[in-house]
Amino acid sequence: MGKKGKKEKKGRGAEKTAAKMEKKVSKRSRKEEEDLEALIAHFQTLDAKRTQTVEAPCPPPTPRLNASLSVHPEKDELILFGGEYFNGQKTFLYNELYVYNIRKDTWTKVDIPGPPPRRCAHQAVVVPQGGGQLWVFGGEFASPTGEQFYHYKDLWVLHLATKTWEQVKSTGGPSGRSGHRMVAWKRQLILFGGFHESTRDYIYYNDVYAFNLDTFTWSKLSPSGTGPTPRSGCQMSVTPQGGIIIYGGYSKQRVKKDVDKGTRHSDMFLLKLEDGREAHTPVNLKLDAGLFPAGRPSACVLAPQPPGGKHLDKWVWTRMNPSGVKPTPRSGFSVAMAPNHQTLFFGGVCDEEEEESLAGEFFNDLYFYDATRNRWFEGQLKGPKSEKKKRRRGRKEEPEAGSKPACGGAGTQGPVQVVKEVVAEDGTVVTIKQVLAAPGSAGQPRSEDEDSPEEAGSFAPGPCPRSNAMLAVKHGVLYVYGGMFEAGDRQVTLSDLHCLDLHRMEAWKALVEMDPETQEWLEETDSEDDSEEVEGAEGGDEDEDEDSGEESGAED
Repeated sequence: MGKKGKKEKKGRGAEKTAAKMEKKVSKRSRKEEEDLEALIAHFQTLDAKRTQTVEAPCPPPTPRLNASLSVHPEKDELILFGGEYFNGQKTFLYNELYVYNIRKDTWTKVDIPGPPPRRCAHQAVVVPQGGGQLWVFGGEFASPTGEQFYHYKDLWVLHLATKTWEQVKSTGGPSGRSGHRMVAWKRQLILFGGFHESTRDYIYYNDVYAFNLDTFTWSKLSPSGTGPTPRSGCQMSVTPQGGIIIYGGYSKQRVKKDVDKGTRHSDMFLLKLEDGREAHTPVNLKLDAGLFPAGRPSACVLAPQPPGGKHLDKWVWTRMNPSGVKPTPRSGFSVAMAPNHQTLFFGGVCDEEEEESLAGEFFNDLYFYDATRNRWFEGQLKGPKSEKKKRRRGRKEEPEAGSKPACGGAGTQGPVQVVKEVVAEDGTVVTIKQVLAAPGSAGQPRSEDEDSPEEAGSFAPGPCPRSNAMLAVKHGVLYVYGGMFEAGDRQVTLSDLHCLDLHRMEAWKALVEMDPETQEWLEETDSEDDSEEVEGAEGGDEDEDEDSGEESGAED
């Protein structure tokens, strides 16, 4: 009894400490949030000038990261919302809405009255009811200097059929945060983690909330078992059996005054109903169309909900130890649901932190997590079909050919690294490294060879290494848009769009290309007047579309 009592006391003590820290952070950040609220209100006044929905064909969106890229549940469309850009002096935030038509390869900008305020590092989830709904929670707004942050705790829904925004107000939801993760689970949105940061303090979360899509009510879950430590930017995905996987993420803690230590997590946890009912309750997930069933609600097998949105379900955390080839520890990676009930993991950055410097190695590799086998696989490209046939014919001669891999290493199965240097207008040398997987077995089962209508397109080595990119999968094709990488003190924000057929795993196709050399980068200045700050923060209005952008954070 004594030991058990001590454990319970220790648990309660940790909860009290976390509560005190949150109160401290909240108090210190209140003043700066009040200042930013006035700025946000100013932008909302500008947005209020929109009185009708306007859809107009447009060029591809400007560079950005930490936006959301979602798949329309009924149409062959991708929906891009929000994001940020940093040009060296100012941070730009967006609340623009773009639609990419996959079949026509065209972009449309959709201006809708009463949109959510500008934000980045939010979460967006598509559900099928009512012709499709895009739910958006949280995120952050940064001052033009990038030194102050406002974290949202609002919940919005975009009705895709009518193209109208609606703010859904419900008490008892998560506190303001960004870098959290959210998935659709049956008739609910399940939200985990994230962080809140002010000028001097920050706090990371590992709490779990559920929003009932029938009753429009929030409830906080209290899973038993040992779950993930507080973190942001993790992988969160639904398994075919109805459980929820949490993998990786990023957090930091203060080791001494003004010195923080970052942690790249590489552990994995499963959140499921305690009685195991998820294994017997079919979840009709169309995994390549967001994280919810992509048919009408009548096509879904749904769990009955108790009255009033109360959560009577008992949840439990279980630590997972997957086998296979795991991703190296990193932050800023991107996640999407792939065919065959697998979770796709792309890119990211591994920062080498020193007291006064931060250098990062960026990635463009692919991994797949198979929940049914609890196993990681590395995604490897087979190469274009024509090259593949040549390799078959010359397969016996290849070992004796003596051709050297481009970046060394034994054998011909290692990755090939292509390095390209471009010189910007200010003289900065930007080095772009692209890691190309050599021919080999892909991360998941592939379909038989057959002609593809995309084979005549422009095949490219693939997206350059990056973090905080936007991912979406539709009809078994992966789309990667934007993100960022660093070259010295310079941050390069991307606006390219690439796609990869996940069934074939043959070659990337470039849909929108970008030359980083052409991107504006301004040197820091000691001060900026208020008018410049307001102009910089607006970022998403029509007059600024041509030269605006956004900023990053590996933890988002």
